[in-house]
Amino acid sequence: MQSDAAAIQEFSQRIAKEAGHLMVERLKAGAESLATRYKASGSELVTQVDEDVDALISLAIQEAFAGHLILAEESAPDTQGLSQVQEPLWILDPIDGTVNYAHDHSHSAVSIAWACQGKVLSAVVYNPFTDEMFTAVKGQGAYLNGRAIEPSGVSEMKRALFATGFPYQKDNLAPLMERMSVMLSNCADLRRAGSAALDICWVAMGRLDIYYENLSVWDFAAAQLIAREAGAVYGHFKEIPPGVNPEFHDRHILVANSQAMFDRAHAMLSACPAG
Repeated sequence: MQSDAAAIQEFSQRIAKEAGHLMVERLKAGAESLATRYKASGSELVTQVDEDVDALISLAIQEAFAGHLILAEESAPDTQGLSQVQEPLWILDPIDGTVNYAHDHSHSAVSIAWACQGKVLSAVVYNPFTDEMFTAVKGQGAYLNGRAIEPSGVSEMKRALFATGFPYQKDNLAPLMERMSVMLSNCADLRRAGSAALDICWVAMGRLDIYYENLSVWDFAAAQLIAREAGAVYGHFKEIPPGVNPEFHDRHILVANSQAMFDRAHAMLSACPAG
């Protein structure tokens, strides 16, 4: 399995670079090349580049790894039965941070995870605008551009820098605002950068100390392995429903630089209303 993960990792890094190059070139070409629109929900922005990057990665996987399953935000977003999937599975977010990308902010990334038997074994998160590639293979540590990374040593909650995000649908903000208020009252400051994958990677390498949010599996599948392999603590601040694979559970995600910091944040967030 490790030899498979190593080959997958090499492939993932190469195709992430190709996808990142496409992102950069299309952004340089201007707004018409992006062709922004909103999904059926009416609130979630998507660009033609999201779909083109999705197609580029998915086609490469199909050609190189025939028979592997693909879960991708744009082309194959059906998560039904995900917890029961044991076959080799790719989980893709072609552009994590689409709103940033469409507004020419440099905080967005290609996210590629590969799972087998219900466990993520290989992960790549690549920001082409900073040329930062976060990588991990299960059991082999986490890296930024080939250099080993680890979380910060911040141990006091009042010194901690935390990040979170907000949903596209704004009809139930009260629980989110309460959680943010509790955290902001106890931490040094808040960052809302707009890419969950990069935010989690930033906890992994010490730019942030805590991150929490409700997400979709393609947002965090790769980054959570990178965080764990770096030595960060990854989990959830509310109970996981029976029968759901914790690896893929997308609600109430919490990542922290240490077990002690995780426990403190967990205590505060779990006491807030669900939502």
